[in-house]
Amino acid sequence: MEHVATPSWAMFAYLISGVLFILALRGLSSPATSRTGNRFGMIGMTIAVVTTLVTHQIASLPEIVGALAIGGGIGWVTARKIAMTDMPQLVAAFHSLVGLAAVLVGWAAYLNPEAFGIAGPDGVIEAQSRVEMGLGIAIGAITFSGSVIAFLKLAGKMSGAPIMLPGRHVLNLGTIIAILGLVGYFTQDQALWVIATVTALSFIIGFLLIIPIGGADMPVVVSMLNSYSGWAAAAMGFTLHNTAMIITGALVGSSGAILSYIMCKAMNRGFLSVIAGGFGAEASAGGGEAREQRPWKRGSAEDAAYMLGEAEKVIIIPGYGMAVSQAQHALREMGDLLKAKGVEVKYAIHPVAGRMPGHMNVLLAEAQVPYDEVFELEDINSEFATADVAFIIGANDVVNPAAKTDKSSPIYGMPVFDVDKAKQVFFIKRSMGGVGYAGVDNDVFYMDQTLMLLADAKKMVEDINKGLAH
Repeated sequence: MEHVATPSWAMFAYLISGVLFILALRGLSSPATSRTGNRFGMIGMTIAVVTTLVTHQIASLPEIVGALAIGGGIGWVTARKIAMTDMPQLVAAFHSLVGLAAVLVGWAAYLNPEAFGIAGPDGVIEAQSRVEMGLGIAIGAITFSGSVIAFLKLAGKMSGAPIMLPGRHVLNLGTIIAILGLVGYFTQDQALWVIATVTALSFIIGFLLIIPIGGADMPVVVSMLNSYSGWAAAAMGFTLHNTAMIITGALVGSSGAILSYIMCKAMNRGFLSVIAGGFGAEASAGGGEAREQRPWKRGSAEDAAYMLGEAEKVIIIPGYGMAVSQAQHALREMGDLLKAKGVEVKYAIHPVAGRMPGHMNVLLAEAQVPYDEVFELEDINSEFATADVAFIIGANDVVNPAAKTDKSSPIYGMPVFDVDKAKQVFFIKRSMGGVGYAGVDNDVFYMDQTLMLLADAKKMVEDINKGLAH
């Protein structure tokens, strides 16, 4: 790619793209405006891409069209075919591609700096560009390898349990210091071995940072990797002298970091420990080991239909089990049937329910659940004391009182729904043999007011709907 001075009209076009990206983020902050936000983002990206193609001599038109067709075609087919239950690992996979792209762009700039306009008269890469290049490659490599591990854990191709390496904190800190030191040394010596070592160590540290993190903390990991991908893109934007990439990368990086902070706060975790890859990973006596046999009560769809129909207020708490069984449409039908009987219905969403940020919100929006019936934890937790029924479908850790009472539990300190205060609790899960993603038994199973509905979530809700319809 031959770098040329960016004309004033192109700078204005990039500014418009940046404004549209900001409007896109604003739109995505609410399910009611998310479609509009997506459109703003698409328009902004189209303007940025077209502007870059017009102002830079990148390749021939057939090559550009071919690349867009291949990449766009793969993205289109994947988005159309992917199941909502697989969305978290798809997001992780896309993050890995962003990281890898940053690494490849950085290496292309290193191998052919003249084409990128970052070389002096003697062919030596400018010191400032070496810093940008080194950081872009490092962050991109960390994003790639970390996202690959996240994908494998989310897809069930790798154990979701934390994998602890001896002395991992010392190893991680030492590797990060070595990367930063080499990036600094790269400004003095642009030898191949320096940038190659930075790349290799960055791939390794991305792996080391993610494997100690347990599956229950994956939503925060996905959000943090999203932030990393943004910073990698921003760093490459400086290397490419592309304002749109800098703006977009900074927006993605900062918004991802803010979201991660909010989620950490919701889980009572330390933000810095997320970045260091150390939280949610300590061994605990509260894990999924041998469980005490305790009495519990089994309910039926007929029991649930009767009690739900007689209730005045029902709060529904969805979790990953709802996503797995694709029960969101049946659940919305249940809500409609209850509202037709005069029952007040609300949906309670935990910030880390599911396997990625906003997972439950996306599923409920897909099922066309009214937005004004969906509430976050802090807005609805006080209402369980006045609820006749707490209807838990596929959730577990987010309603586990061990988070409030058991200091040895891996989820201790995480805010959870106070379902124990509801008059009646229905808990849908496949069997009593399984525990939540954190591997912790749940006292809610054994409460006097709890009836366990052991079945596939979708089938159970459909059977309840049959009872409500009569």
